[in-house]
Amino acid sequence: MSSVWSSVLYLVVGILVGGAAGFLITRHVYEKQLRENPPINAKMIRSLYAQMGRKPSEAQVRAIMKSMGQ
Repeated sequence: MSSVWSSVLYLVVGILVGGAAGFLITRHVYEKQLRENPPINAKMIRSLYAQMGRKPSEAQVRAIMKSMGQ
């Protein structure tokens, strides 16, 4: 009977340790991706318009930023 409880305890501890390790690793990878590939900003939008030969109005830039959820 004791081995059943110890097995359950090891299982629960393993799940907790694995979940914590997975969370920390995922957070580290996500933050690294944000550092290497920052989300688009207004300056990038203006640059894209300039490459197309257009000069965007501030309203257009704000509309694009809003549509992207930023």
